[in-house]
Amino acid sequence: MQKLLLLEDDISLVDGLTYSLKKNGFEIEVARTIREAEELFAKGGGFDLLLFDVTLPDGNGFTLCEKFRAGGAQIPIIFLTASDEETSVIRGLDCGGDDYITKPFKLGELCSRIRALLRRAGMQNTGEGILRSGDVVVDLTESRVFLGEKAVEFTGAEYRLLCLLLKNSGRVLTRGMILDKLWDGAGNFVDDNTLSVYVRRLREKLEKNPSQPEHLKTVRGFGYQWKE
Repeated sequence: MQKLLLLEDDISLVDGLTYSLKKNGFEIEVARTIREAEELFAKGGGFDLLLFDVTLPDGNGFTLCEKFRAGGAQIPIIFLTASDEETSVIRGLDCGGDDYITKPFKLGELCSRIRALLRRAGMQNTGEGILRSGDVVVDLTESRVFLGEKAVEFTGAEYRLLCLLLKNSGRVLTRGMILDKLWDGAGNFVDDNTLSVYVRRLREKLEKNPSQPEHLKTVRGFGYQWKE
């Protein structure tokens, strides 16, 4: 059974989520303040995923996320936010959050996002140096990409973008985060317009219908997401 930490101070929401998530097969620990969450985390709670409210009595979920990430914690984090404003969402993603969901939300959607992040976090390579997502297979040792049994040719930047997306499958990556990662240290800068071109090329090479992609999704106003 996978164990979740819910950091939320709304008692009615806590009760409803605790009941519903348990019914969906999750084990739940609840903290109502940042201090309580830190104490549970420090005790080695063995959490598989964290659900953080943003506004809390003794601070906010963003700063706690930053603190956990600074300490090396790689546990998936989903923000439960009352605001879907772009600045709030970007702040959550930039501070190390993996996803966000806006209140009020449907339980089915929350469970779907939780399971997607848990799959990504627990995804094991099928062999040494292999990334796999459906029919797409990347051989990291030889820098080769296959779609089914067919080898697909990629430029260096296209290959790096694909690997970045697959390694973060299910996670929304802002355009800024992607541009930072695609800077290769050799002065080969990728700008916003060039990124759009690379995304289009990946869709043309990997999607059945590039104009209606099933995997490389655009998250309007934020960036991109690779879906299994």
